[in-house]
Amino acid sequence: MTTSSPPPPTTSQHEQVVFCHDRTTGLRAIIGIYSTALGPALGGTRFYPYATEEAALSDVLRLSKGMAYKNAVAGLDLGGGKAVIIGDPATDKTPELLRAYGRFVESLGGRYVTACDVGTYVADMDVVSETTRFATGRSEANGGAGDSSVLTAYGVFQGMRACAQHLWGRPTLSGRTVGIAGVGKVGRILAGHLLEDGADVVVTDVDQRAVAALLAAHPQVRVVPNTGALVREDIDVYAPCALGGALDDETVSVLRATVVCGGANNQLVVEGVGGTADRLKARGITYAPDFLVNAGGVIQVSDELHGFDFERAKKGATAIFDHTLEVLETAAERDITPAAAADHIAEERMAAKQSGGIWLPGR
Repeated sequence: MTTSSPPPPTTSQHEQVVFCHDRTTGLRAIIGIYSTALGPALGGTRFYPYATEEAALSDVLRLSKGMAYKNAVAGLDLGGGKAVIIGDPATDKTPELLRAYGRFVESLGGRYVTACDVGTYVADMDVVSETTRFATGRSEANGGAGDSSVLTAYGVFQGMRACAQHLWGRPTLSGRTVGIAGVGKVGRILAGHLLEDGADVVVTDVDQRAVAALLAAHPQVRVVPNTGALVREDIDVYAPCALGGALDDETVSVLRATVVCGGANNQLVVEGVGGTADRLKARGITYAPDFLVNAGGVIQVSDELHGFDFERAKKGATAIFDHTLEVLETAAERDITPAAAADHIAEERMAAKQSGGIWLPGR
C-alpha cells in the first residue's frame, strides 16, 4: 500500500490531491479535496474505466470543486471532495479492492468522507466502511441512509416550488405542466410529488421499463417518444433527470419551458461567461442550478455523520426551497444568471471561513 501526493496542475486551487495504489488488489484511485474551509470534504467515489490517469485526474479535480460549491450553497458545514477509482466496475471491482480503498480514505483521518457515485452503490459503501469510519451512503442495516434518491427528488421538488414562488407568486406547481426527462429513481419519485401537488406531468425515457413502472403507479402521466419532443411541448417546467449535458445549444433554442429545474448533474454544456446559462437568461428561461436543487442526496448521506435520522435529513432538504429562492433573488438583484449567483453565494460562504485554515481531525 503506497500513497503519494504530487502537486495538481498549476490552474488548480485544490487543498490536497492524493494518488492511491495498492499492488495486491490492483487498486488505482485518486482522491481530490478542493476545500475544507467549511468542514470535512464530502463527495462520492466514481468507479470508471478512464482511458488515462490524466483523464481521471481531470475528472476528480472538476468533480471535487463542484462538490465544494454544492455543499456550500446547500448550507452544509462540509467541504468538497471527490474520489475516482480507475477501472471497469463490472470486472475490476472486488471486496478486497474496496477494502483497500477504504484504508486510503481512513488514512486521511476524516478530511475526506466518501459516498456513492457512478459505478458505486450502497452495497459497496458497506464494504468500504469495513476499513474506514468515513464512508456514508451505507445501507440502513449498517446504520446508513439507504437510497439517497428519495431526498434528491424531494429537494428538486422544493427547488421547483421556489421557482414557482419567484416567478408566479405561489410556491406550488398546481395547474402547471412539468416535463421530466428520465424517470429512473429520482424522476419517478419527483413525478409523484408533482402529481400530488396538482401538476400535469409529461415524461420521456430511453428505458421503456422505467416508463412502464411509472405508468403502473401513475397512469395519468403522459409519455412522449424522446427528449427532442419533450422540450418542444407546451410545458412550464423542464426537469432533466437523466444524464448530464442536457442543456445544449439546440435544446435551449427550442425549449418552450419557462423554468429548468431537474436532478441531473452538469446540465450546462458550456459553463462560465457566454455559456449556456447566459443563453437561457437571454431567452427569459429561469435556470435553477442543478448542484443546488439536487443537493438532497448529499444532505441525506451527510446526516449519517450524526447518526442517521430521516426526519432531520428531510428538514435539511426542505431548506433547498429557501436556498433556491435566495439564489434567484440574488440573480435578479445583480442582473446575473442564477448559476453565477449560486457560485457567488458559495464562494462568499467559503471565503468567510477560509481564514480558519484547512480542516484537521479534532478541530
